[in-house]
Amino acid sequence: MRTLPAVTDRKEFDALVVRTDYEDDRAWQDVTAALMAPWGDGVYEACVHLVDDPAWADAAVDEILPAVSADENLAVVSLADRTTMRTESHPLLAITTLTREECADDEDYEQLTEFGTEFRTTPAGVHDVHANLSIGNLGFEEYAAWAHDDAEGIYRSA
Repeated sequence: MRTLPAVTDRKEFDALVVRTDYEDDRAWQDVTAALMAPWGDGVYEACVHLVDDPAWADAAVDEILPAVSADENLAVVSLADRTTMRTESHPLLAITTLTREECADDEDYEQLTEFGTEFRTTPAGVHDVHANLSIGNLGFEEYAAWAHDDAEGIYRSA
């Protein structure tokens, strides 16, 4: 397993988005444009920390999580992967940074990951998920459940 560069200078309220697919620069431009659009019915300014470094190309989740684990304020990381770039709605892969060690016990961890440790979300959803997890308003498991209930398996921000 390779060691990825450290993510530095991320502001606490910036959503972290890591590009792992480098096949289509036009698709990446579309994804970043969607990520930078105001969200929450246009009320909120987009705050995003983009990692656009080919060193992260084709990085797997088990390589990415250790690389971002030093950021204690990070509850979720979003990946712009192959699926993101090749799907019209550009759904990013949201991954929880929660570990078993951070939970009271196995039962707590199983409850918090009942619908998995990752799900797809629209670019607008990246902001909603990050903001609510950052302030403890909602849990990762709630968003994962909503994505699970969607016909395409994608969380779609209201």
